[in-house]
Amino acid sequence: MNDQSPSNDWPIKAYNNIDFLNSSDARHIRILAELAEPQKRLREMGIENTIVFFGSARIPDSNIARERLAVAEQEAAEGKPGDEALAQRLRVARRHVRAAPFHDKAIELARLLAEWSKTIAEREKRFYICTGGGDGMMRAANHGAYLADMPSVGLGISLPFEPELNPYIPHNLQFEFHYFMIRKYWFSYLAKAMVVTPGGFGTMDELFELMTLIQTHKIEKHMPIVLLGSEFWNDIINFQSFVDWGVISEQDLGLFRIMDDVEEARDWIVEELTTHYLRPVSDDPGV
Repeated sequence: MNDQSPSNDWPIKAYNNIDFLNSSDARHIRILAELAEPQKRLREMGIENTIVFFGSARIPDSNIARERLAVAEQEAAEGKPGDEALAQRLRVARRHVRAAPFHDKAIELARLLAEWSKTIAEREKRFYICTGGGDGMMRAANHGAYLADMPSVGLGISLPFEPELNPYIPHNLQFEFHYFMIRKYWFSYLAKAMVVTPGGFGTMDELFELMTLIQTHKIEKHMPIVLLGSEFWNDIINFQSFVDWGVISEQDLGLFRIMDDVEEARDWIVEELTTHYLRPVSDDPGV
């Protein structure tokens, strides 16, 4: 005997079933959504080209770094001798003061590139600053574009220690991803140039994955890569050792340039983008 009472409730459509959409069975649907929804928004905004900035979320600008150091020094002076927590805070503050000039350079480089991009008459050919949307170096690049009065993109990701995107990104160009792999796809798909500032594991992951895709010709388009800050990069990675150990070729070192001067970096990126993406292709095979 059927004990169920008759019901007039209409069943929920699958695409309205939140429990299903958030389940492991619908993971592929969520992945597709993170591919399709950004594509629609970026297309509506006419954004086809980006200059991607990678870097640490931890490094503030020079003014904030100095202010935090002053506070840490005062706390250490007034605190109990041997307080390891205060000592650690002081060490971190000193490290950030050392790295903060790179934040300032990232602001300036992004501003210069955005100002140049605004001069491109055809809007669909302009290059938009794009970051991971977070604090630190990402904030710096979005800030630079903001100073140039040009919108920039923030491809954020849901992380417990990055609760919100920085305030320099227009609301309609703020994105929050769940899947790192789809976020990386959007970084690489639209990128025509890349600037990598000092950063940690995440920055290295993004840099080396993109260089691998270029090295293996999975990415065929031309993409100039600037590693900003020779003091940092030469201290962190001995790229020549990869060649000396025979694990990459000499020509692979040409995938990037380590640069310090912001205007020099701007000029090189502009020259590369102009040559490969803006100059008309001649029909004359002899040219």
